[in-house]
Amino acid sequence: MSDTLNLTQELIRRRSLTPEDAGCMELVAAHLEPLGFTPEWFNYGNTKNIWLRRGTESPLFVFLGHTDVVPPGPFDEWISPPYEPTIRDGMLYGRGSADMKSGVAAMVTALESFIPEHPNHQGSIAVLLTSDEEGDGKDAIVKVVEAFKARGDKIDWCLVGEPSSFERLGDVIRVGRRGSLSAVLRVLGVQGHVAYPNKADNPIHRFAPALAELTAEVWDHGNEFFPPTSFQVSNINGGTGADNVIPGRLDVLFNFRFSTAITEAKIKTRVHAILDRHGLNYDLHWRLSGPPFLTTQTELIEAVQQALEQVVGFRAKPDTGGGTSDGRFIGPTGAQVVEVGVLNGSIHKINEHTPVEDLDTLSKIYRQVLVNLLLIA
Repeated sequence: MSDTLNLTQELIRRRSLTPEDAGCMELVAAHLEPLGFTPEWFNYGNTKNIWLRRGTESPLFVFLGHTDVVPPGPFDEWISPPYEPTIRDGMLYGRGSADMKSGVAAMVTALESFIPEHPNHQGSIAVLLTSDEEGDGKDAIVKVVEAFKARGDKIDWCLVGEPSSFERLGDVIRVGRRGSLSAVLRVLGVQGHVAYPNKADNPIHRFAPALAELTAEVWDHGNEFFPPTSFQVSNINGGTGADNVIPGRLDVLFNFRFSTAITEAKIKTRVHAILDRHGLNYDLHWRLSGPPFLTTQTELIEAVQQALEQVVGFRAKPDTGGGTSDGRFIGPTGAQVVEVGVLNGSIHKINEHTPVEDLDTLSKIYRQVLVNLLLIA
């Protein structure tokens, strides 16, 4: 059984339901400290963050990941217990097997292979892990980056181990991500009897035309790196539960996934203009989960592409799709950020799994990236 598989299984057994870490970081530190990595903890609230660094010189290469997982859902719908790693038909099943304990394990074993052979590599290497990537993340990487900025730490290259592959390992790498802007909207009306609509003001009726305009709006056309910005309503709630009462308020949750073709400020301005145009009485509160980021420098991207050619025999398709990742906090610092990981088809699902054979291959890819960047010819 391979080292990467063993470590992935050990991590899956730790029930690190966000924002719990359940000892995953201590396990990683125990593997890396003998290689010369010095641990530093940045813990805020219920969130653990660990920074393991080897060396003090630049350039600084960072592996970025998370140890927390999403809830498993109904246990009885899993073919095996979600926190008991199980191999079946060449697949490793368990919560976090794809997102992203296999990625964390591959980082560790790549370093365990690389460091003993190349102890005098150029620059420095670090591993940054958080226990709250799957939750709201308010005490996670965003705060660590603030601490780094305050003391002048600069990351040059960052490889995120999120599951990026579609159909086979390494077919897609993320070179950027869209921004995520969420809103909580409350439309205010006047509650009353449905038989006397002239004595009430139905916020559902008032909001309907505005919603139609919001969904029809072309926010932008995207650009060569990103698809057009999307608007999606995720929840609407109004009414008392009675069929003879006009509600007095309507609550709406919606989200924008936006590209570098538009700014957060412009989105907000246009949304308010639409709501105001329809004469709504409303309260609106915004939350930016992260701005869009894009790596345009080719150094890290080329090192990853060459590693893929050397290990799996082909280059990946650069992509900016999917949800958000913690790379959104590293990119704005000026670092080059690329995401490379296992297949993402089962992430967050019942019976999450990843091919066993991909674990060692991913470790080899990560190791080769280190060779390509940190060894002087």
